[in-house]
Amino acid sequence: MSFLDHLEELRWHIVRSLIAITAVGIVIFIKTTYIFDNILLAPTHPDFWTFRKMCALGNAIHMSNLCMGDFSLTIQNIDMSGQFMISLTNAFSLGLVVAFPYVLWEAWRFVKPALHEEERRQATGVVIAGSMLFYVGITFGYFFISPFTVYFLGSYQVSETIPNVVNLESYLGTVTGLCFACGLVFEFPLVMYFLAKIGLATHEFLNQYRKVAVVIILLIAAVITPSPDWVSQSLVAIPLYGLFEVGMVISKRVTNRRRRLAVEKEAEAIKESIS
Repeated sequence: MSFLDHLEELRWHIVRSLIAITAVGIVIFIKTTYIFDNILLAPTHPDFWTFRKMCALGNAIHMSNLCMGDFSLTIQNIDMSGQFMISLTNAFSLGLVVAFPYVLWEAWRFVKPALHEEERRQATGVVIAGSMLFYVGITFGYFFISPFTVYFLGSYQVSETIPNVVNLESYLGTVTGLCFACGLVFEFPLVMYFLAKIGLATHEFLNQYRKVAVVIILLIAAVITPSPDWVSQSLVAIPLYGLFEVGMVISKRVTNRRRRLAVEKEAEAIKESIS
């Protein structure tokens, strides 16, 4: 195929993906009120699932500071068309999240013809694995990162005389941005697989910088969680470090396979030269 033919093929993959996102976005837009009341604004309530479970854990281990307590977050809209535009934008953002497996499948269909048969076989299940990791990351961001961030930023005051009145666009940008970022971060094992395949992320390289990764993960957990206790920070740091270790295992397996194949090819070349 020529370069223009490749662009034409890519265009149709993008068009089909946009159609899927739009179709899902229309359904979400119809259910806007339910989604806002029960999903997007849920982390602003003190009876949110994460807060209740954290408080129950604190009572079980006798750490009362794990209970977030009562807090209220006032959210307002200051633009005439603000709520309509936000609900419209949010519908298509959530449409991308829901239609992510199909979008990833379209991307895979575009890349697949350029791969060798062995590469296609080794990449079997990439769409399923990528989609699962993405949704696990979205779930982690929604139930752990977002509520802690909302509680900390929503209740932090430089003075009691200055109340927090949050713009609706700012709130949604924070929550959806954090969830989507977590979804992408949880693609780390898949990224490590492909980087190891091309030799950029070897097991030795990752093992060399393991201590640095631990420090970075702990710093991220300390910034994200509002409470200074080790329990809440561990709830964030452990899954992130788990992703790093999964990437390590994947990288080791891929690196060993590459080396074994290289040795086999070298042995075959020596046999051919001798014969």
